[in-house]
Amino acid sequence: MLIKTYGSAVYGISAQLITVEVDVGQGAKTQIIGLPDNAVKESQPRVNAAMKNSGYTYPRKGVVINMAPADIRKEGSAYDLTIAIGVMAAGELIAADLIEETILMGELSLDGSILPIKGALPIAIQAQKDGYKRLIVPKENAREAAIVKDLEVYGMENLKDVVSLLEGTQQFERTIVNPRDEFADSIDKLVYDFSDVKGQENIKRAMEIAAAGGHNIILIGPPGAGKTMLAKRLNTILPPMNLHEALETTKIHSVAGRLGNNATLMAQRPFRSPHHTISDVALVGGGNHPQPGEISLAHNGVLFLDELPEFKRTVLEVLRQPLEDRRVTISRAKFSVDYPCSMMLVASMNPCPCGYFNHPEKECVCAPGVVQKYLSKISGPLLDRIDIHIEVTPVKFDELNKQDTGNEEQSEAIRTRVITARELQNKRFETLPLYSNAQMESNLIRKYCEIDAKGSILLKNAMNKLNLSARAYDRILKVSRTIADLSDSQTIEMEHLAEAIHYRSLDRENWGA
Repeated sequence: MLIKTYGSAVYGISAQLITVEVDVGQGAKTQIIGLPDNAVKESQPRVNAAMKNSGYTYPRKGVVINMAPADIRKEGSAYDLTIAIGVMAAGELIAADLIEETILMGELSLDGSILPIKGALPIAIQAQKDGYKRLIVPKENAREAAIVKDLEVYGMENLKDVVSLLEGTQQFERTIVNPRDEFADSIDKLVYDFSDVKGQENIKRAMEIAAAGGHNIILIGPPGAGKTMLAKRLNTILPPMNLHEALETTKIHSVAGRLGNNATLMAQRPFRSPHHTISDVALVGGGNHPQPGEISLAHNGVLFLDELPEFKRTVLEVLRQPLEDRRVTISRAKFSVDYPCSMMLVASMNPCPCGYFNHPEKECVCAPGVVQKYLSKISGPLLDRIDIHIEVTPVKFDELNKQDTGNEEQSEAIRTRVITARELQNKRFETLPLYSNAQMESNLIRKYCEIDAKGSILLKNAMNKLNLSARAYDRILKVSRTIADLSDSQTIEMEHLAEAIHYRSLDRENWGA
C-alpha cells in the first residue's frame, strides 16, 4: 500500500515542502531514497524501536521510503515522525484520514517520545503558505510554531498521541499564541540601564548617536575604563523591534536551534558577543550543514567584538562584505543559502598591547613601533565601515564614589530621543530600502548632508590639521546628519559637524605614530 506523508526541509531561514512516500510490498528490507544523509538513513531503527515501544509492530515486508523532491538533500533526524506515520499507515496499522492535510515533524526517541527540532517557525510559515491545515511538532516547539496564524498547531509528547490525534480517537488542545500580546509583554523587559554607568557622559552621547543613526562604533581605551559595560547597555537605547523584525529575528534563532524550549516570539534585540578565538565560519555562518553565524544571530541587534585586535585577521576580513551588504550568502557546489545580517557592529580595544598608550596618568611601556603594529591588525577597509571612533578615558575616583542621587539619566530617556530621530529618518527614506543614516550611499549623502560654506571650511581644516583620511569625509557627514536629527534640525550646523569630527580618533596622526 502506498501512503504519502508530509514534512519540511529548512534551507537558510526558509522551508520547503518534503513529501515522504512509503510503499510496503515484497521483500524484507527497508530502503530510504531521495538523497538522505546519514541521520535520515539511521531513522529506520529509531522508528522500529519507537513503534515497538508504543505498541505497534514494524511491517515484516519490504518498505521503500522515497523523500521527494529527490534532488534535494535531506538532513537531520526531524523526519522520524513523518516516516513513522507513513510506515504505520502504509502497513495498515493505523487509519489516519487526516494525513493529507497535516505536516508532521519531530525526532523520535526509542521509547516513542518526540524530541525537539530546529526551524519550527519557518516550517510553520511554509505549511501555512502551502495551504496545510495542521502542523504536528514536538511539544517544546509548539509555542514557537503557533505564532503563525490560520494554522492548527499541536505540540505532541509521543507517537501514541500523534496516532490518536490523526485517527480522531482522542481530542487534543491545539496550541494558541497571540504574537501581539507576547510581543507587548516582553518588549520592555530590560536587564541593564545606562544609569548604572558612573561618569562617561561623552561616551554615552556617542552611543546615543550610534543608536540613533545605526552607526557602527569602536571604543578605544585602557583596561577597566568601562568599554564592555557601556557596550552591553547599547541595546537598552535602541528602538524596540517591530513585529516584522521580531519575526525575522526569531526565524534565524529557530533555524540555529537557539530559541530554547517553549519559546515564542523574540521581543528583545539580540546582543551577540563572540570570543576572540572564534573561526571565520562560526562568525559569518557555514559548515557542512550550513548554519547562521554570529553576524546573522545578531540580525536587528548588536554584534559586540571585545578586544578587536585579538581576533584573527582572517576572521575580521570576512566581516567586510556583510557589513556593507547586510546579507551573507553561503555557497556550496549544489546550492546556496542567504542569511540576513543587518546589525550594528560595536567593537572595543586597548590602544596598545600594554593598554596605556595616550593614558592621562600611566605611562605606556610598549617599544617603538609596537603601537602601530597593534593597530594595523585592523585593516583600513574594515575601519572604513566603522563610523564612530571614541576614546574612553578612565573614570576618576570622585565619579565612582559619588552617591546615587536618582538624577542619573536612564536608558528610557535616551531611547525616547533615539526613537524620535529614527522616525525622522524613516520619513526621509520612506521611498527607499533604508532604515537609518548609516546606510546612505554617496548620492544620498550629497542630497541629505549638505553643509554651508563655513561648514566646508571647518571640515577642510579638520582634514588638513588632523590628517584625517579621505574615507573619513563621508562618515563625518553621515554622523553629523544623525546629530542634527537628534537636535531636530533640518540642516547640518557647525556644532553638529564639529562633534562628528571629534568622533574620528583613529584617523588622527597621533594614533600609532
